[in-house]
Amino acid sequence: MANAINVGLIGAGTVGGGVVDILTTNADVIARRLGCPLRLARVADRNAARLKELDLPDGVAVTDALAVVNDPDVQIVVELIGGSTVAREVTLAAFKAGKHVVTANKALVAAHGEELFAAAKAAGVGYAFEAAVGGGIPILRSVREGFTGDRIKEVLGIINGTANYILTEMTEYGSDFADVLAEAQKLGYAEADPRFDVEGIDTAHKLAILVAMAFGGQVNVDDLYVEGITHITPTDLEYAEVFGCKVKLLAIAKEQDGRIEARVHPTMVPESRLIAQVDGVFNAIAVTGDKVGPTLFYGRGAGALATGSAVVGDLVATARAIRSGGAGAMPPMAFQQEGRRPLVIMPMDEVVSLYYLHFTVVDRPGVLSDLAGVFGRHGISIAKVIQDGQAHGQSVSLVIMTHRAREASVQAAVREIEALAAVTAPTTLIRVEADDE
Repeated sequence: MANAINVGLIGAGTVGGGVVDILTTNADVIARRLGCPLRLARVADRNAARLKELDLPDGVAVTDALAVVNDPDVQIVVELIGGSTVAREVTLAAFKAGKHVVTANKALVAAHGEELFAAAKAAGVGYAFEAAVGGGIPILRSVREGFTGDRIKEVLGIINGTANYILTEMTEYGSDFADVLAEAQKLGYAEADPRFDVEGIDTAHKLAILVAMAFGGQVNVDDLYVEGITHITPTDLEYAEVFGCKVKLLAIAKEQDGRIEARVHPTMVPESRLIAQVDGVFNAIAVTGDKVGPTLFYGRGAGALATGSAVVGDLVATARAIRSGGAGAMPPMAFQQEGRRPLVIMPMDEVVSLYYLHFTVVDRPGVLSDLAGVFGRHGISIAKVIQDGQAHGQSVSLVIMTHRAREASVQAAVREIEALAAVTAPTTLIRVEADDE
């Protein structure tokens, strides 16, 4: 068997530990697939106690990341630091030293991808980031290589396991958001500071990568519409069931007449759709090509071994390229640089959707007529109405499902309705990803 390919890993946290586990326990099958051993030569982490827990061979563990980058024996650097400051500096230093880099860092790729792709190309090395989206689901490799004959028309994804777990538990048990979040933190599914997950920021970083790869251009994550799940109540989830739907935090990207819809928000999805049946911490991404049609990718979107598996997949692919002399030949974003084009992101106000609207109003004659009048003035057609019982003079729920309408019109109607004296609480608005009836 040929000489080993040497790997240096920076960041020995959850995913780093998973990578060490896989490279150790599956060393024989990896070597058979690669044609040579994949050797873990260096592992760096500032936390010496964490390194000690990994029980590494003598001389492998170091506390200085640059000791990995500057080691002449290391051919591939695995960056698992997280964030976009130190990780960016380490990645650029690795490229300058002629090292290939594998990462799971979606925030770094979303924020600085263009700079890093150019730096890797200039250095003649590879930059691989399969684990940045979808954990163990090989979604980026599939989009990059499996859809080369298609124009991708649409991408829909549940790509944050924490948010999906919370919505699943709220749906099944009628629990409040805060209670389920606390339980998710106790189980390790949510961070102590869960904002990136529950406010949709983590999903937006992943969507930015998917959009750039699927549609062949650059995208700024700040141009995406992002809305989290903190305002969703058990009552809204119960009404979703009445309409035959489930609520999911979806990443949505669609090509519309040369522009791209790119948005993250809670979405009602008909239960008949496969993606609506993805529960708990699992992820799923539906990709529709103009030739292949609809496809669905499903699996664990996070965790030490699932994400570690994707990292090792990139390691093996990079090692194969090193052995064949083709490292860096595959364009990281699927399109050759000269074939990429500027992407125009459609303003959220111009998006057209179905809408679920949950109003809290005083139960008295004429209220529904007042609301219907506002909708009519804004050109919005009502599909269904549900009034929650009768309580004359008291506040009740009034739920409206619209036909397809323009976002700006719906938002203007909601503002006008909320100014009515009969409306006693803020309105819940959830977009619906379904065919109009």
